[in-house]
Amino acid sequence: MPFIVDLTSGNVEKEYRSSERGHYGGSILGLRLMLERTAAGLDPYDPDALLYVAAGMLGGTAAPGLAKAVFLAKSPLTGVAGEAHALGPFAAGMRGAGARALAVTGRAPRLSYLLVAGGEVSLHDAGELRGLGTAATTDALRARHGADARVAAIGPAGENLVRYASVVTDLAFPAARYGLGAVFGAKNLKAVVCAGDAPAEVADPEAIAALTAYYRESLATNPLAKLQAGLPGFAGWAGDPLDPGYASARNFSVPGPPGLRVPSAGDYDGRAVSTAGSCPGCPNDCLKVYGVRSGGLGQEAFLSLGWNLGIDDLETILAANARCNDLGLDVVSLGGTIAFAMECAGRGLLPGGPGFGDAAALPGLIEDVATRSGALGDLLAEGSARAARRIGRGARAYAMTVKGAEVPCFDPRPQPGLGLGYALAPGGPRYDALEHDLDFDPVAGLAYSFPEAARVGALPAPAHELDEERGRRSARLLRLWSGLDALNLCVFASTPTRPLTIDHLTALVTAVLGTEFTLEDLLAAGQERLDGLRAYALRETGGRLDEALPARLHDEPITEGPHKGAVLGRAAFERARAAFHAELGWTPVKGGEISE
Repeated sequence: MPFIVDLTSGNVEKEYRSSERGHYGGSILGLRLMLERTAAGLDPYDPDALLYVAAGMLGGTAAPGLAKAVFLAKSPLTGVAGEAHALGPFAAGMRGAGARALAVTGRAPRLSYLLVAGGEVSLHDAGELRGLGTAATTDALRARHGADARVAAIGPAGENLVRYASVVTDLAFPAARYGLGAVFGAKNLKAVVCAGDAPAEVADPEAIAALTAYYRESLATNPLAKLQAGLPGFAGWAGDPLDPGYASARNFSVPGPPGLRVPSAGDYDGRAVSTAGSCPGCPNDCLKVYGVRSGGLGQEAFLSLGWNLGIDDLETILAANARCNDLGLDVVSLGGTIAFAMECAGRGLLPGGPGFGDAAALPGLIEDVATRSGALGDLLAEGSARAARRIGRGARAYAMTVKGAEVPCFDPRPQPGLGLGYALAPGGPRYDALEHDLDFDPVAGLAYSFPEAARVGALPAPAHELDEERGRRSARLLRLWSGLDALNLCVFASTPTRPLTIDHLTALVTAVLGTEFTLEDLLAAGQERLDGLRAYALRETGGRLDEALPARLHDEPITEGPHKGAVLGRAAFERARAAFHAELGWTPVKGGEISE
């Protein structure tokens, strides 16, 4: 049952959709509403555009892996549906305030925020919050509505319609990708505040308690869960140098040793602000906060703001990440766009632009982008694909994007399933859309996860191998993790590599909802979410869907190390793409050809 909120008029009504099957109150319902309630071709900033925020039927439940909230709208970066998930306490805050979902249309006459409390939604003036960062905004709204209020806010980047502006929940937990913060800004919506502590009801509390106990015990035995729980944490890149080709160095332009340092675990000592209590109900504490309160460190921050820019100074990277969260900027698109600018500058296409490795310039660049200050800040606020069109003269070759969104920094050349996921996921490139190929390599992989992956038809195979079976395997893994996204189940707690196996997940959903839930139900939800994203994308693009990776990934092999020679050969990638489409029952479309 979503609340339908019209910001223009201030009207709020409830729409009962509980009789519909299969949406679980999450992104599937949001996509249905977008298709039903918005016209094709609508500008993402149009007041009639729909913004969907939801905990759904499972998010916000005090149990392992159930802390996610989904944010969904037409993306100003890609022009298709942009979906981002926030971990942390915001989903529990929605449920505690009496809401499972909000569908927001219109544009407020002045900067405003939505308050959800006691099962009611109201609109309030936020004029005094204009220009504030997400931390100061959260503090001000908690002073008004209680210290335990949960807040999803935008910073200056969202107000200034930076196309990859993020929404940041509760200081440190961003819904980062695809510019949903700019959609907030276009609607004159500074924040959503949830006040209340009513617990999300579950059908079988004893089963939930047993699953929680199992998960807590698994932190000592599952290697990835143990890594996430310990210090410096899942996102605290530390230890041995990364193999050439594992992650982007200098805009994917260095296919050999990058000459960049990976921090030691000791380098993080004394920098942590918070290392516990991230997600209510979950025994693990994956997301650590470094530097300041807004310094929630996601796994992509070090790579995107560090190695991708030729920077390896940890203090610079942690400070940049925290500032991005406070300003409301997606670190992946920001890092990709600045890396693009650095390569263009080095090639003489952007005179006066920043150079790779210029750590001193990074703080100023971040501020300029968030405020659209100066010609360069305004250019980079558009993202690298649009910036490349403005620059011309071959700059497009250095924009590492799919569907207009910057690709994550995990290099797909040694992991072609990642490349297929980047290219073919209908909402845009995400590193957490499916499990990584190296995890299922017969030699280097995580053998304990092989039986779980086999249950969805993803058998072990050498990570570099790119063939039709890679296409089918990647589609099956995408469908599985799409099911997790559709239900707001946390991928960082779940099958095939983490403690919540398929049987645990189905038992968890059954225990919450009180009706039997099976693997077939999970996969059906994953397929429906993917089909909904694709249907919306095809509608908005007139049937021409960008499914092409940057040419560099097809043309420049990795030159050294264990991934030497890895490259996404064009013919093999095309065959794998056809098999991927066939596995999901999709018809190939115009505009999806790989880059020449």
